[in-house]
Amino acid sequence: MGPACPKRRDGGKGRRMNYTYLLECADGTLYCGWTNDLEKRLAAHKRGAGSKYTRARLPVRLVWHEAFETKSEAMRREAAVKRLSRREKEALIARSPESALAPGGEGT
Repeated sequence: MGPACPKRRDGGKGRRMNYTYLLECADGTLYCGWTNDLEKRLAAHKRGAGSKYTRARLPVRLVWHEAFETKSEAMRREAAVKRLSRREKEALIARSPESALAPGGEGT
């Protein structure tokens, strides 16, 4: 089970947060994306409506995410994460606060 989707992290000021996230697909591959509604986007991925890539690799689970105040920050982070090697992405996942809470100490 991956990290829980966060609720708004904007201090209640009414701003919508933007997120960069990584999903682990059933075949073990990692998918990176960005969204301004993480719960809705994750649900879409799980229904097979999130992207062509993940649709063919269900089920998926959220293994990492970061929150940003602006769309451009989230999009820049997505581009940077996509340039990382698999090993670097796995290290990013392992360092996330959510990994410490994962059952079985799996780091995801």
